[in-house]
Amino acid sequence: MTEFDLVSLQAELKDKKPRAILKAAFEHFDNIAISFSGAEDVVVIDLALNFRKDIQVFTLDTGRLHPETYQFIETVRKHYQIDIDVLSPDKNSLDAFVKQKGLFSFYDDGHSECCGIRKVEPLRNKLSQVDAWITGQRKDQSLATRSQLTEVELDTPFSSNAKPLIKFNPLLNWTSSQVWDHIEAYQVPFNDLHSRGYISIGCEPCTRAVLPNQHERTGRWWWEAEGKKECGLHAENLNPS
Repeated sequence: MTEFDLVSLQAELKDKKPRAILKAAFEHFDNIAISFSGAEDVVVIDLALNFRKDIQVFTLDTGRLHPETYQFIETVRKHYQIDIDVLSPDKNSLDAFVKQKGLFSFYDDGHSECCGIRKVEPLRNKLSQVDAWITGQRKDQSLATRSQLTEVELDTPFSSNAKPLIKFNPLLNWTSSQVWDHIEAYQVPFNDLHSRGYISIGCEPCTRAVLPNQHERTGRWWWEAEGKKECGLHAENLNPS
């Protein structure tokens, strides 16, 4: 890691394009990883390989993904000839949770506990091993929770006094149309579910297709209020209250 001044870098990268943000990320950090799950993340991988061929890429296998998503992970691995670190939940924690609450408790008491075990804790373990990470988040994915994103930020929930963690959001100011323009222009692989009306894709029980002109997050946790549609991977950064 090079000498790092977060405030200065935030000012330097404000409103910059994805390639400039990625270039800065790799210049400042050697031990940095890309989080991969959806279309935006593969665009980030596609762009990042122009700067570094040995990029770290990881994905979260919650055990509840669509079959198409598992195939998508393998397609991306082969297409880019990269290693993908597939992270799984802690077996003991998951077994105890399912034994107590069953497989569909989130429909009754919200998704946060299930996501905490299946996604947040595996992510926390991974992020404890890196100095920075890169996401595919965009502001317009959710005005309720992502409007305050910045190009680079301190990832407060996953940081400690001894080990701060930096997060880069290179697609911050892109729209969905720009993401798909890049996918089409550069033949970037994408999840087959996108062709069936799915836009934001998570676990199979918590994701459904959306109708034309509906917001992309409408199909995630559709039984919950709009402002709660984060799984805990990013929500605390965006809305500390």
